[in-house]
Amino acid sequence: MIKEAIILAGGLGTRLRSVVDDVPKCMAPVNGIPFINFVITYLKNEGVERIILSLGYKSEVVIAYVEKTFTKKVIEIDHVIEETPLGTGGAIKLACTKIKGKHVLILNGDTLFNIDLQKFSEFHREHEADFTVALKELKQFSRYGTVETDSASAITAFKEKAYCEEGFINGGVYALTVKSFIREPFPEVFSFEKDFMEKYTGKKKFFGIPFEYYFIDIGVPEDYKRFIEDYNLILSKSKYHEESIEDRVIGFFLDSLVALIKN
Repeated sequence: MIKEAIILAGGLGTRLRSVVDDVPKCMAPVNGIPFINFVITYLKNEGVERIILSLGYKSEVVIAYVEKTFTKKVIEIDHVIEETPLGTGGAIKLACTKIKGKHVLILNGDTLFNIDLQKFSEFHREHEADFTVALKELKQFSRYGTVETDSASAITAFKEKAYCEEGFINGGVYALTVKSFIREPFPEVFSFEKDFMEKYTGKKKFFGIPFEYYFIDIGVPEDYKRFIEDYNLILSKSKYHEESIEDRVIGFFLDSLVALIKN
């Protein structure tokens, strides 16, 4: 199991301004609970022991909340701050300077994909991968690009956004071999998706593994509202949405509430 994780939590949340106050995306509230609480609690429950927050816009808001809510006894949390925007690649490279181990998990602070991180970590290590991404199968979508793999789960291509009847998307959960990434001659500001994932496909050992667990990206108002609805359904134990929400997710959300009470 990979014990360290980076959470990318510096997003402005521009598209959410119509429904959320002027805060970083990861701080968008769900019944008064900032979204990042669910991401951190998920990592803690999966066995992650140390988190590096990659922060930028209004970093002080995130730091104040995390320090108030999570003690070191619960999970160790550190952070890095982009003084100027570095792009997703630059942000990850900066956060990697605080990683102690050989491998690190990377998640987006505005996305929740509650995969089995033990299984995910083991696959990454057993295949001596440079990079592994968790994939989610969707139907009738245009918001995301697709990821293509071969019979051995090696990534063969990242496709641009376009309407797709069905396909696998990048679920926003990664395992990264740190040295393989930081030794490349990247500029200070660069895109992790374009300048690493796409550029090095076929040149490095990249893999994609599909998972069927609950997935939500709150980056747009429609999905942010859907997550709030899902959350309320879970608390009320009402009938689930058409896309089933596993029993494991119910326990995850309730554990998040317990964590808040204890802290």
